[in-house]
Amino acid sequence: MKKKYKVIQISEGFWSTLLFGSSKVPINKMEIELNTLGNDGWQVVFQLIEKKRMLLFWVRESVIITLEKSGIID
Repeated sequence: MKKKYKVIQISEGFWSTLLFGSSKVPINKMEIELNTLGNDGWQVVFQLIEKKRMLLFWVRESVIITLEKSGIID
């Protein structure tokens, strides 16, 4: 049985981070993306939150999600 992996990154909005100093990771976008990939047979294997400096003073968060798909891979 072969496995296939996919990595997706979902980040805070650039403008809201810039204007307000911080923002939230778009949970609705993440939920829609994971449900779509889940329907295609992908499963979440690992997830982490990354903080990157943005334009010297701001910090922007991203969620990096690793997904796995098992079985016959096309």
